[in-house]
Amino acid sequence: MQVINPPIKLLIVDDLTENLTALDAILRAPDRLILQAKSGLDALELLLSNDFALAIIDVEMPEMNGFQLAELMRGTEKTRHIPIVFVTAAGNELNYAFKGYGAGAVDFLYKPLDINAVKSKANVFVELYRHRIAFEQQVVALEASRREQDFLLAQLQNTQEELEHSLKMREEFMSLVAHEMRTPLNTLFLELQVRQVQLAKDNLTAFTPEKLHTMLGRGERQLKSMLRLIEDMLDVSRIQNGKLSIRPAKTHLSALISRIAEDLTPLAGESGTTFKLDIEANVYGYWDEFRIEQIIINLMTNAIRYGCGKPVRVLMKQENDEAIISVTDQGIGIAQHEQDKIFEAFERGTGSEVKAGLGLGLYISKKLAEAHAGQLSVISQKNLGSTFTLRLPINSEVPA
Repeated sequence: MQVINPPIKLLIVDDLTENLTALDAILRAPDRLILQAKSGLDALELLLSNDFALAIIDVEMPEMNGFQLAELMRGTEKTRHIPIVFVTAAGNELNYAFKGYGAGAVDFLYKPLDINAVKSKANVFVELYRHRIAFEQQVVALEASRREQDFLLAQLQNTQEELEHSLKMREEFMSLVAHEMRTPLNTLFLELQVRQVQLAKDNLTAFTPEKLHTMLGRGERQLKSMLRLIEDMLDVSRIQNGKLSIRPAKTHLSALISRIAEDLTPLAGESGTTFKLDIEANVYGYWDEFRIEQIIINLMTNAIRYGCGKPVRVLMKQENDEAIISVTDQGIGIAQHEQDKIFEAFERGTGSEVKAGLGLGLYISKKLAEAHAGQLSVISQKNLGSTFTLRLPINSEVPA
């Protein structure tokens, strides 16, 4: 596409119409726009609203002569760089040329004008102006190119950092998965080896109902641990691929939380933790009960793990069209700068007191809350415990 450049503007200033007409005829060309002023004040108005390649000014004008106009032009930032050519009918004996150059003129012409000289001088200044504009455009283009390069470089650096972070996360993820899977598998393997040795020795006393019950209980816990790990990884994949399914149905939230607390009481007892329940009765809503249970179990399990054996408070109430569930522990707490990070995939808090794990529970829980048009948040202080709050709209439709 061809770029059409605007015409180059020239200013001619003279109090006599015939002089303006004559100069206009000499200077006119297809690529130029000649603007005329019959006084210094008219010229100033044009100078402040236009960019000129050249100003040709008559010296002798009433009210404001050419020298006075030139002084005003040189005192204004917008006009001080415009080349000025003075025109006069006075003779050399008045020494106007010396005064004109002192006022900042680049040339001085005497009437009657030499047409060729006027054209030649105008052509020089028009060409200089054209080169200046082209140079300024090149500077602007180079600056824009530099900014674009800086932007692309910053993007490249960010991409590189993200790639390095992803590679590091992948390595840590594989290491964590191997560790998390190895622990229950090793336990099951050792259990089987022990039983095989006992069978080889015909030691049937090792298979009494009580011992078999204990053995099966340990095996069941290890298998559940592996299944939970696999389900977490599958949930992350479903979330990131937009394939997480939510099947809402009428759910008795009060009964659900009571049942979860009852199921987790033995686990809490192992850590010396007790639950303090403050649950409003008969709160119903339309949610995916399995997914809501998944969130609450994660919050209560974390409270047990990080609550330092102190009581955990579970509160549930209905406010307007919203169910609010909060789980509060009195444990190690979470540093302020980590409170957003813990809701990201494969992220965990820092410190020796943080338990091993993949760092998926809170990420999945937050995404499940959002899938119900709800939200999951935390308020915490280091060494003063944490409160995780789940808000679920009761009457809102669940996003597809």
